[in-house]
Amino acid sequence: MIKKDLIVSICCITYNHEQFIAQAVDSFMMQKTDFKFEIVIGNDCSTDGTCGVLTMLQEKYPGFITVLPAEKNVGCHLNMVNTLKACKGKYIALCEGDDFWTDPFKLQKQVDFLNNNPEYIICCHYTRVIDMNDNTLYVHPSPKPLVYSYYDLLCGKQEETKTATVLYHNLPEVYELYNKPWYFNCYAGDKMLKLFATFATGRKIYVIPEVMSCYRNHTGGIWSMIRDDSRMEMVISDFNLITQKFDYHGIHKRKLLLLYIQRYILFELRRWRIGKIYNTVKYLI
Repeated sequence: MIKKDLIVSICCITYNHEQFIAQAVDSFMMQKTDFKFEIVIGNDCSTDGTCGVLTMLQEKYPGFITVLPAEKNVGCHLNMVNTLKACKGKYIALCEGDDFWTDPFKLQKQVDFLNNNPEYIICCHYTRVIDMNDNTLYVHPSPKPLVYSYYDLLCGKQEETKTATVLYHNLPEVYELYNKPWYFNCYAGDKMLKLFATFATGRKIYVIPEVMSCYRNHTGGIWSMIRDDSRMEMVISDFNLITQKFDYHGIHKRKLLLLYIQRYILFELRRWRIGKIYNTVKYLI
């Protein structure tokens, strides 16, 4: 149940982020807002020193942080669902424990935008990609405003919408995603959230043209250090899930078929996966 006086819940899932979680939480606590926010952290039974760091952070910031411990490791999707259940804000901001925010007015800017633009369900922003030593690997040289509809996302457009940039309306129709059994079969849960939220509400995503967070490539990251072949397997699996579980017609079928041919079919052909190609294409013709 949403609390009327609580505007933002910061939802942070973590697993073995002993090196990084303090930087993430400090970046949450540096936010300058004219509204109340909370921090809800789902610790998925970390086996390093993450638990001790979280205890220290709760002592450092009394009354702000709720830590949800797990008796056993449940995986990132179920950990996310359990953490979201505890979030009571009007809006939910996402940031995993190995990423962090860099602008103290990030939340205020995003909340102001969504308050003033009801045709949008999610507000994102640009991000800087860094390595283990905080060296910049990529940052967009000239950010500009971006807008994505459901059909844009469906056809593969989602640049500059990484998890740590997402702030969205905490609505029942959005949360319904996590009641879908197929959600637990996907790999990129954040992509499914953006698709489902825009589909369920008919609203759009806006990307503020400012760099306000850092995404960290490191050996413990869920996505960042997966081998290219394995990553492609996951991307294709999610593509097939999308074609089967989301609605689209006419021109968007053709766009999805073209996307599959341009990005994925050669990967499948090189592995002689004729049956898989057939099963994908039949949904798109």
